[in-house]
Amino acid sequence: MGLSIRAYARHRGVSHVAVKKAIDTGRITALPDGTIDPDAADAQWAQNTLQPRRAAAQEKVGTTRARPAPAEATPQRDVADTSTAPMSAGGTSLLQARTVNEVLKAKLNNLELAHRKKELVDRAQAVAHVFKLARIERDAWLNWPARISGQMASALGVDAHTMHVTLEAAVREHLIELGELRPRVD
Repeated sequence: MGLSIRAYARHRGVSHVAVKKAIDTGRITALPDGTIDPDAADAQWAQNTLQPRRAAAQEKVGTTRARPAPAEATPQRDVADTSTAPMSAGGTSLLQARTVNEVLKAKLNNLELAHRKKELVDRAQAVAHVFKLARIERDAWLNWPARISGQMASALGVDAHTMHVTLEAAVREHLIELGELRPRVD
């Protein structure tokens, strides 16, 4: 018979929640009666826990006070060598998954920063703004023949109505050609 989850947590110097999480994630296994064999669980804990915590702990110790390395290397309780990190069903280690997660967090933080600096534009607003500008441009072109045809007809000495109809047909043809262009919005 082994230790209870709480007793094993005291043995490891961690919370019972950490032990429960280790059991749930498969880092350590409980005996069939629900208790924990401390020797086997300590070995599993050391084997299945990540390296970055050891590096961070050593770095923290190194910056707070300098002390000589012990003559005999003792394994850290909460960490293990990443070369023995267990492989998941997908073939990636927990360390690789965490690395991907950290890279994603960094990218999201960069996007959030760019958004706060007003370097990003909301796509829906940009598309609506471009559509509004294109509609204003189209309406201006459609109104142009009515405004200018009389002046052009008098300067050229032709019938104003004929000039208006000709200009309007040419502008509409040109707008149809421009409407066939499809801008790519990614």
